[in-house]
Amino acid sequence: MYEGSMTTSPAPPASTPPAPPVPLAALLARRDLGLRLLAGPGDVPLHWVHTSEMADPYPYLLGGELLMTAGVQLTDPARYVERVVEAGAAALAFGVTPVYDTVPAELVEACARRGLPLLEVPPRTPFTAVARAVWRLMAEARLHELRRVTEAQQSLATAAARPAPVPAVLGALAARLGGRAVLLAPDGTESAAAGREVPPEASRALRELAGVLGPRPGAPASASGESGDLRLAAYALGSGDGPALGVATDRRDPGDHTIAGVAVVLLSLLTAPHRGADAAVRDGALVRLLLGASPAEAAAALDPGPWTVVHARGGDGTPFATADLAASLGTALVEPEPSPAPGKALGKALKEALGEGLGEALGEAGAARVSGAAPASVRLLLPASSPVTARPGWFLGVSAPAGAGDLPAADRQAARALRRAEATRSALVRHRPGGLASLVDPDEAAAHARALLAPLNEPLRETLRAWLSLHGSWDRTAVALDVHRNTVRQRITRCATLLDRDLDDPDVRMELWFALRAP
Repeated sequence: MYEGSMTTSPAPPASTPPAPPVPLAALLARRDLGLRLLAGPGDVPLHWVHTSEMADPYPYLLGGELLMTAGVQLTDPARYVERVVEAGAAALAFGVTPVYDTVPAELVEACARRGLPLLEVPPRTPFTAVARAVWRLMAEARLHELRRVTEAQQSLATAAARPAPVPAVLGALAARLGGRAVLLAPDGTESAAAGREVPPEASRALRELAGVLGPRPGAPASASGESGDLRLAAYALGSGDGPALGVATDRRDPGDHTIAGVAVVLLSLLTAPHRGADAAVRDGALVRLLLGASPAEAAAALDPGPWTVVHARGGDGTPFATADLAASLGTALVEPEPSPAPGKALGKALKEALGEGLGEALGEAGAARVSGAAPASVRLLLPASSPVTARPGWFLGVSAPAGAGDLPAADRQAARALRRAEATRSALVRHRPGGLASLVDPDEAAAHARALLAPLNEPLRETLRAWLSLHGSWDRTAVALDVHRNTVRQRITRCATLLDRDLDDPDVRMELWFALRAP
C-alpha cells in the first residue's frame, strides 16, 4: 500500500532534467509545428527530445524522450517500436520526406499495438523547431512552478504567524495542494487536520506511512504511497521521534514536494518543545558572535558552554535542505551569504513572524536557500554534548569544544575542517589540535613525504633527520651517528644533489623536517 522514500514506484527517468515535464498535448497544440497524432495517447509527459537514425536506438535512450526519426534505417517497424518501448521513450515523432512520403502503415500499427504515441512531422517542420518548442514549454512550466512555489511559501509563512499557527499552516498547505493535510502524533492519532475529508482507508494508510518514519537507523525521513485514487505522503518533523505530517492529494504536481518541504520546516519549528526565554537569548548571542560581534558583547548572555561550531556544505539540492540539517541537529542556522529571492523574502518572513514567538534564532538568510546555484557553506551552533554524525550529501567540518569567549576561534577551526573534508571527499572531519602539523591531512602528508624523499635511501634519510634535528651541526651529527664528520658532509651533499634542493634555505629545511616526521 505504501513505500519508503528510498524506493520509488513508478520512478521517473533516471536522469531527468531539473525542469517539469511537458505534456504531449501542449506540443500538439502548437499549430505552427503542424504535428499530427497518428497513434497512442496524447497525454504522456515529455522529459526531453532526442533525434536518432540508428536502426536500434535502444542503447542511446534514457527514457522519457520524444524520439525523432526520418526512418533512414527503418527495416522492421515492429521490432523498432518494440525496442523504443523497451527503452522507455515517451513518444515517437516520424518526419516525412526525404526518405518516406508518408508514415509507414506498419509503423502506425506497431505503435497503436504497443500504446506508443506516434506523431507525424510535416516536411515544412524541421526537427530543431520541435526540439526548440519543447525546451520553451519546459521553461514556461519551470517559471510557472517557481511562481507557484513562491506564492505557497509566502502563504505558509503568513499562516505560521497567526494566533493558531499549526492549524493555519495545515490549512494553507491543504489549499495549495488541493487535498488534505494532517498532523499525526507519534502514536498515529490525528492531532490536527485541514482540507477535505478522505476515506477511512486513506487515513489508515497515512498512519501506516507515518509508522515507517522514525529516528531508528535506516528509517527514511519521508515515505509515499497510494490509496485508491489518492496520492499519499508522510514527512517526519524535527529529529523524527516526534509528530509527522501526512498529505493526501488527487495527484502529484511539480513543486508539491517543495511546498510540502516548506510546511515541514515550519511545523518542525512550531511543534518543537517550548524553549524558555533564556534559550532564546542564548541563541541570539551565539548568532551575533558568528556574525562578527566581539565575544565581550555577547558573552554576558551566554552559558559558559562548551559549544561546538559546525560548517557544512552540500545537501541534496532540494530547497530547505539547510533548514532540514539545522532542524535535525536542533540548533540555530546561520548562512554567511544572503539567499536570493524568493528565499530571502521567506527568510525575512520567518525571522519576523516566528523568531520571537518560537524563541528561535534565525540568521538573516532565513531558513533555507532555494536557488539552484551551488550552495554556500552554512554554520551551525550546538552544545558540545550534542552528537554530530555524517549526513548524506553533506560535507561537515566540526570544531573542538569551546567556551563562549572562544567561539570565533572555533568558527575558524570548523572552516578549516570543512576544507579538509571537501579536499579528501570525507563526509565529516573534526578539528585536530596539535599545531601547524594538525592542519594537514595525515594521508596527504604521508603521500607527499614519500614522493619528496623517494630519491633517498634509509642511511641518507637517517643522516638528514639527525642533521636537521641538530640545527645543521656537522660535529654533533657525527657524534650522534657515530661516523666521521666528513661522512656527514658527504651524505648531506648527496641529499642536496638527489633532492635538487638548497639545504641552506630555512623553508626547504622546514618542509624536509615535516616530511621526515610524517608517518
